[in-house]
Amino acid sequence: MSPTDPLLAAVSGIANACCPLPGLVTGGQPNDAQFRAARAAGAVTVLDIRDPMEPRPFDEPALAASLGLRYVNISVTGHSLDDTTLEKILAVLRDDTAAPVFFHCGSGNRVGGALIPYFMLDKGMEEDDAVALAMRIGLRGADLLQWGLEYAHRHAR
Repeated sequence: MSPTDPLLAAVSGIANACCPLPGLVTGGQPNDAQFRAARAAGAVTVLDIRDPMEPRPFDEPALAASLGLRYVNISVTGHSLDDTTLEKILAVLRDDTAAPVFFHCGSGNRVGGALIPYFMLDKGMEEDDAVALAMRIGLRGADLLQWGLEYAHRHAR
């Protein structure tokens, strides 16, 4: 996707908005208008990895349902940095019927960590390239970097 992709343009005001791969747009927490704009621009699935208890500016599941969006919430917290959580995220990303996907957390930090194994295992990226792209997406936490890299290394073919 190019920088003029309609979905990326729709979420361009969101912190760390990025289009790392065709059919995948990432970022931080959208507001109601950005959420609606993402749907209007073609988003099919919203993958939200914020904990349901984190404060949000609106009710994402309800708005997604009203807009006909597939909404998937997989909580990523300091206590859920495990293989099971990553496998749930990867299942959504690997589902061709889910794209285009708008994948978000609060800032892009958790999204970046979760995408490292997808970039390496599914897209064939070298580790340095996957980490650089994850950082462009918003990855800042060493724990999230380690989570993604360790999973990728354990599951390398």
